[in-house]
Amino acid sequence: MLFQENKDGILLGKKTDQKGKGSETSLNGLIFHCYKEKHMELMEVILLMLFCTYFYGHFAAKASPHKSTCTVENGKADCSHMNLDAVPTNLSRNISALDVSHNKLKNLSSLRLYSDLVHVDASYNSLTTVEEDLCVSLPRLQSLHVQHNEVYLLSEKHLKSCSHLIRLDLSDNRLKLKGEPFSVLKDLTWLDVSRNKLKSARLGIQPQLPNLVTLVLSGNEISVLQKHDFSFLSSSIGFRVLILSSLPLKKVENGCFQTIAGLSDLVLDGSKLGPQFTPTLCQELAGTALQNLSLQQTLLPSLTNSTFRGMDKTNITVLYLSNNAMSKIADGTFQWFPQLKFLSLEHNSLRHLTKDTFSGLGNLTQLNLQRALKKERQSSYPSIDDFSFHHLVKLEHLWMTNTGFREISEFMFSGLANLKTLDLSWSSTGLKTVSNKTFASLKDSPLLQLLNLTGMAITRLGPRSFASLGNLATLLLGHNFINQQLKGDEFEGLFNVQDIDFSSNHQSISLTNTSFIHVPTLRTLLLGRALRGTLDLEASPFRPLVNLTVLDLSNNNIANINSGLLTGLYHLKVLKMQHNNLARLWKTANPGGAVLFLKYVKKLSYLDLDYNGLDEIPPNALQGLSELRVLSFRGNLLNQLRASVFDDLTSLQYLHVQKNLITSVKRVTFGVPLSNLTELQMDRNPFDCTCESILWFSEWLNSTNASVPGYPQGYVCNTPNGYFNRSVKGFDSLSCKDMTPFKALYILSSTAVLTLLVTAFLVHFQGWRIQFFWSIMVHRLLGLKDKSITEARYVYDAYIVHTDDDGPWVERSLLPLENERFKFFLEDRDATPGFPQLDTIVENMGRARKIIFVITEMLLKDPWCRQFKAHHAIHQVMEDNRDSLILIFLQDVADYSLNRSLHLRRGMLKPRCILNWPLHQERIHAFHQQLRLALASTNVVN
Repeated sequence: MLFQENKDGILLGKKTDQKGKGSETSLNGLIFHCYKEKHMELMEVILLMLFCTYFYGHFAAKASPHKSTCTVENGKADCSHMNLDAVPTNLSRNISALDVSHNKLKNLSSLRLYSDLVHVDASYNSLTTVEEDLCVSLPRLQSLHVQHNEVYLLSEKHLKSCSHLIRLDLSDNRLKLKGEPFSVLKDLTWLDVSRNKLKSARLGIQPQLPNLVTLVLSGNEISVLQKHDFSFLSSSIGFRVLILSSLPLKKVENGCFQTIAGLSDLVLDGSKLGPQFTPTLCQELAGTALQNLSLQQTLLPSLTNSTFRGMDKTNITVLYLSNNAMSKIADGTFQWFPQLKFLSLEHNSLRHLTKDTFSGLGNLTQLNLQRALKKERQSSYPSIDDFSFHHLVKLEHLWMTNTGFREISEFMFSGLANLKTLDLSWSSTGLKTVSNKTFASLKDSPLLQLLNLTGMAITRLGPRSFASLGNLATLLLGHNFINQQLKGDEFEGLFNVQDIDFSSNHQSISLTNTSFIHVPTLRTLLLGRALRGTLDLEASPFRPLVNLTVLDLSNNNIANINSGLLTGLYHLKVLKMQHNNLARLWKTANPGGAVLFLKYVKKLSYLDLDYNGLDEIPPNALQGLSELRVLSFRGNLLNQLRASVFDDLTSLQYLHVQKNLITSVKRVTFGVPLSNLTELQMDRNPFDCTCESILWFSEWLNSTNASVPGYPQGYVCNTPNGYFNRSVKGFDSLSCKDMTPFKALYILSSTAVLTLLVTAFLVHFQGWRIQFFWSIMVHRLLGLKDKSITEARYVYDAYIVHTDDDGPWVERSLLPLENERFKFFLEDRDATPGFPQLDTIVENMGRARKIIFVITEMLLKDPWCRQFKAHHAIHQVMEDNRDSLILIFLQDVADYSLNRSLHLRRGMLKPRCILNWPLHQERIHAFHQQLRLALASTNVVN
């Protein structure tokens, strides 16, 4: 028997079953339960109740102290649990919500001070009435909660000004309705009058509550639903939800639901309907628009084919039949639910499912059979016949967690053509070995994506165990007793599997280099607490898993691996290897050197190496892990860390190195990982609080915005004696002030060296660019520009340089622009016959505003272009100090090739003078427009 206190300070007990799962109940309820179940004698019950009565007040007062002040945030005031006798009057006048629950209020008169209130919670007080002028002083009130009070008489005058109220909770009072108290609530959508000892569901005579959606009548003393009980809702066109839980219903009169035929949700949980009364109720619900029906804990030990007669005249899609101690379902029971999509039979005691148990459920998509079949101590296993689910042709999700049935037969699941999820976890079926026939009945279920076999006491996987599940994406096999060497043929046929879970296996699995050869699509492999044997294999068992992103090898006492363990896992992002024995592998003295098993997983973002006995990290162990975001070394023996060990961790956000032997935290070691950190956990280390060891870290802790859990209490100095057992936060940095000149000298020398390096690289790689712009600047400053050259002397808009092979392209793509206002010079067309070619080039380049180069690989090889035309064009640009070159690329030519052949670079020209011929026909018009802008641009060098 367990005792604890709930959030309201009420002492509670907890009933636990054999598996340790429990449900919370009141203390007196728990005592009564123990007496009823013969766990306690009558005298023990009396003594225990006396004990609880004597000590309860003291315990509750000590465990739940009252608050002293109200908390106000975002216009909401919380004054609950303050032992108040009256509503506080010192709050902000413009608050919109007020919580004064769990106090000793006897009236709400002070609420008139807060006229902007929209929501008021006055539950768990001592109110005896709702003040008549409450809504007059609170014109904006929409939500009022006064449950668990002592409100008695309620008439129309109490709510006459509450026409804007949307939600009203009057549950757990002792209401007596006088007249038509709810007739004025024109906007009310939700009304709760549960547990008020009401004898009738009739809350009024005349039609009212036009906007009501939900009505809660649970826990009252209503035994008969009379024909006109819901006539007061005849004008409530939006009414949808009726909750009648825990009612002692004995009779429903003919036509009682007629006035609320638009009802969509009906909850009768806890009402003791029984197998005799339920058919009558279903007949009355026929003809309604009911969609969701909950009949949980309604004493239905068995169902017959007439129990739900008439429900085929409703629109029911969801049906809850859980917790009914149901042992039998007759064939044809569900024929009355042709539109049902969700059925819950959870927590029952079914003994037998036949091939016609679910007949009529052709549209069902979800079936919950968790704990629906279970083996009793002195009874045999329940049975599920072959083809029991063949009527469920549209079923997508089948949950059978914690069920108990005789076996998985060869045709048990036949007919589930649309099944996507099958959950058999923690079921007791006697299944020990999974063979190629175990799930053969699912071969016609091509959509099956998830198979959960967790905790089923499986001991062995046979060859081709899942061969009939070719489209399976997730296979869960954790918490079993598998004891074998995986050779690989166990997974043959799983062509699309992405996730396999073997974690927490109670026996041991050993791997070979062919264990996963048939599942290259695997993305997640969980082997935590599952393996035995060695992973030091010549070909890693994980090598075929080229798509793997998550690998869990934790809690396996792994001590022997080689550097090729993760070979080929180029997409691995999460690696968990905590609680193993890897200390020897990373020792400098290890024969053959440190085993750098992380060198192939450069995309790793999460690495957990907790509790591995590591006392050092090799210099290159974490090299290349630039995408790592989470690194955890908890509970190791790390002490002196090399300066460069974390240098590649530029993306690190979470670093966990608590409970090690770290004494020194220097910038040279931790500067990179701590620069962008979101969270650091380094507590419980024996820090050496000296200038050399801790100065930088102390300053970082006091200035960082990162989260540092446990600081400053968990960051304690171990040495020297003057700081022993004191927090790192109290370290005196002024004692290290003599280091300042050396730090300044270091900064100056480093800056000089870096400046020299940058200058050298700039000259080496960008010297041509500097020389080019220097020449332009010299021409401008020294006045070498020919002032006589004017725009008027140009005869042509452009001189076109191209090879003979590109002539057709020029005629087809450039010459049409001459039909506009442009004029081009072409050597083979405009050159004067008999005139020397060199003179023609020199004279006409000077008479053209622009010089166009049609760049192709052939142009770069053309001797005339390389030896004369390009040289002359550049010379003319330099001599005239004008920006007149236009490059049109018909092919993708590298910049270094362009410079080597023509002594041109893209960086020498403005972006608008570099054009690329488009590959798509629809973009040619845009190319011509860009060319027009380039031809029209000025030649003046800016």
